[in-house]
Amino acid sequence: MLPNFEQALKELEFQHLRRQLRIVESSSETTITIEGRKLISMASNNYLGLANHSALKQAAIKAINEWGVGAGAARLISGTMRPHQQLEEDLAHFKQVEGALTFGTGYTTNLGLIPSLIDKGGLILADRYCHASLIEACRLAKATLRVFHHNGQDHLEKLLKKRTKNTQTLVVTEGVFSMDGDLAPLPDLLQLCQNHGATLVIDDAHGTGVMGPNGRGTIEHFGLNPADVVQMGTLSKAIGTSGGYVAGTTFLKEFLINASKAFIYTTAPPPAIAAAASTALQVIQQEPGRRQRLWDNRNYLYSELRVMGFQLTNTQSPILPIIVKSSETALKMAQALDKAGIYIPAIRPPTVPKNSSRLRLTISSEHRKEQLMFVVKTIQKIQKELKLA
Repeated sequence: MLPNFEQALKELEFQHLRRQLRIVESSSETTITIEGRKLISMASNNYLGLANHSALKQAAIKAINEWGVGAGAARLISGTMRPHQQLEEDLAHFKQVEGALTFGTGYTTNLGLIPSLIDKGGLILADRYCHASLIEACRLAKATLRVFHHNGQDHLEKLLKKRTKNTQTLVVTEGVFSMDGDLAPLPDLLQLCQNHGATLVIDDAHGTGVMGPNGRGTIEHFGLNPADVVQMGTLSKAIGTSGGYVAGTTFLKEFLINASKAFIYTTAPPPAIAAAASTALQVIQQEPGRRQRLWDNRNYLYSELRVMGFQLTNTQSPILPIIVKSSETALKMAQALDKAGIYIPAIRPPTVPKNSSRLRLTISSEHRKEQLMFVVKTIQKIQKELKLA
């Protein structure tokens, strides 16, 4: 007998937790069209506006004409197309490591990476706020999983000291946490890993293209040696395309080609996406002004939200979460903003912990100042109407 899906949906509705898809009738610009209405989008991870960059479009079109739409099969079956090889060379160069391996999505990258790195009898220590893909990947592995307090170096050290001597250990964290926008204390975490013989694995999905003097990510931001860690990331945030990657040593790449089920048993991503992503890496390096505009926009909006007295997280990135605690309040605020012409969906459990529902604003280099000023004035008006401060 099938589960009672209708009743399950009703229960979600009662708890203000039901989610519904909304059809966007335009491309991922700072202004989108939904149900015939134009709204300012403050929800995209297209941090540098590259999803609509003309050079990326041209690269994708050229690759489609040359290589077709699909890759045909997994790369170990039908071979590796030149755009995939080129992208991995470009990623390795950008991340300043020996090699990189690409996957279909960031989610499957984590599912393919973490279970490959550790054996049964090993130990995984993961930050409590790690992305769902990281937690699922840790559960998929046969090792023991323990969770440490968010950015809790002291708690992590206690867990490292309590483990059985010589136990194979992974410490897993995000570089920029996707729901809070804060940074992991990577120098401290790396030092603990080196002191205790553990391996640090970093999900830098929201750091790549954004953090560091050259946009290489949180490892560059903290001035760490990329050879000392295992890092993954996505191509779907600042890079503006789709997919995921692991960057590290040549031996790590070759090992994953032979050990990662998410790579071995999955059709390769479309070659046009790989070509567009390679072009995006060039643009990031050639147009540093995009990153400067992103941070200027971020700092303006962050300052205005602080003046309004909202409870924000300890964000240090272009992710600006306004914490309103209850799911009902988050929904009311999102609906009021939508009516005013601003798209900011409510983020509710289980995406975030209970009593931490929020509006998660994400900033783009392409947001115009007048758009951000309108967002500020509208949020201020709704704040008064809903008596949020």
